[in-house]
Amino acid sequence: MTTLKVGDKAPNFEAFDEQGNSIKLSDYKGKKLVLFFYPKASTPGCTMEACNLRDNYQTFLTKGYEVLGVSADSAKRQQNFIAKNKLPYHLLVDEDKKVIQVFGVWGPKKFMGREYDGIHRTTFIIDENGIIEDIISKVKTKEHANQILT
Repeated sequence: MTTLKVGDKAPNFEAFDEQGNSIKLSDYKGKKLVLFFYPKASTPGCTMEACNLRDNYQTFLTKGYEVLGVSADSAKRQQNFIAKNKLPYHLLVDEDKKVIQVFGVWGPKKFMGREYDGIHRTTFIIDENGIIEDIISKVKTKEHANQILT
């Protein structure tokens, strides 16, 4: 779906997190970033993925990674998702889909025979210099941390 490739410079972005704080790619200069895009907060697959990353969050920090999630959900929905699942990382509120589109994860999907446009569950691993180290497009929600760390 995305046209970005490993070795590309990650697109610069700026968006608000669930608390209304401005977050930009440059805030993570000098750190590795796990930037994961998910379709909708509080749905079963997205909850499994977010909780798997939560359960491995300390390992990510130990290895020098920050974690940041992105969906088109409202700030209120993102806040509820964080509170309900005790997520230790921030979630970007991308209701206008600017970040989603610049990373190329919006497009046609099929579910139960129905076609529609939506967010493709994709994770970008970005190095300390803003270069894409890995792109995971076949996310296994229950073991996503292992996909990232291996």
